[in-house]
Amino acid sequence: MVTAYVMVKASTGDVDRLKESMLNLDDGVKSVSIVAGDVDFIVKADVESPAEVKTIAASIHEMSGIERTQTYIAMD
Repeated sequence: MVTAYVMVKASTGDVDRLKESMLNLDDGVKSVSIVAGDVDFIVKADVESPAEVKTIAASIHEMSGIERTQTYIAMD
């Protein structure tokens, strides 16, 4: 099992729509939290392989209203 966190910066104020879109993206997406700070969302994914993490992160990055993403894979 691979656990990853995707930090997401939005370019729009439509956070509710973006949150729903990310939650419905893939069964591996376990949670989407709206946060204060340098990013707008933290997405937690639990998947079988790093390739699946890449797919989820790329899909988020391609969404309308997303400015940038950073992906971190947990080591433990």
